[in-house]
Order: sequence, then C-alpha cells, then structure tokens
Amino acid sequence: QRQLVESGGGLVLAGGSLRLSCITSGRAFTPWAMGWFRQAPDQEREFVAAISWSGGETWYADSVKGRFTVDRDNAENTVWLQMNNLKTEDTAVYYCAADPPVAGASNPKEYHSWGQGTQVTVSS
Repeated sequence: QRQLVESGGGLVLAGGSLRLSCITSGRAFTPWAMGWFRQAPDQEREFVAAISWSGGETWYADSVKGRFTVDRDNAENTVWLQMNNLKTEDTAVYYCAADPPVAGASNPKEYHSWGQGTQVTVSS
C-alpha cells in the first residue's frame, strides 16, 4: 500500500492562496493516479481534483474550477494542489488519495490509499 503525507494547510483570509503538497512513498515503481478530496464538519467527503499518472489529464469539481490547479512531479513523488482566490466555503480538511481503478475517479470509495489530511481554514 502507498503511504501519503499532506502538508501546506493553514489559516488564510478569503481571496488568499495556499499550496498543498502530498508526498508519496511505497510502491514507487507502480504508476498511480491521484486525487484530492475535502471534508467539512458534518459533511461527506467530496471530490476536489484529480490527476493522471503522467499529469497530462486533470479533473476538477465545478466549485473549484478556475481557482485550483493540481500538478505533480513523479521524480519527487509529489502532487500539489494550488488553491487561489480561496473562499470561506473552501474551509475543510483536505486529503490526498491514490490508486483509483480509473484516473479521474470522483468517488472517494474508489481510492485505496489516503493521507491523514491537512486543515485549511479560510476566514472572511
């Protein structure tokens, strides 16, 4: 199983930016697609973005299109989520996940490996 560790969360004012990182280890030679999800208190975990193994394909939830960008560096075993123009409704714990059966999957149940999450809080 792949190990994932997120970082980069924090407190930011609305309109600000954060860049989340997800470093992976384990199964280094197996191609893997990645996803980012978030979960706010008392809400279900929701899809944010996904990226293919090559980085050539990306997918976004409608709520973050045009504001968030996902990219990766396989040599560094790292995936990032650049979040710009943050809104208070973006406040949540953000998780990276790996190994869905199909790249771009938006159902969290399809991902086999998860990080511990990093808190993002956007204040008005």
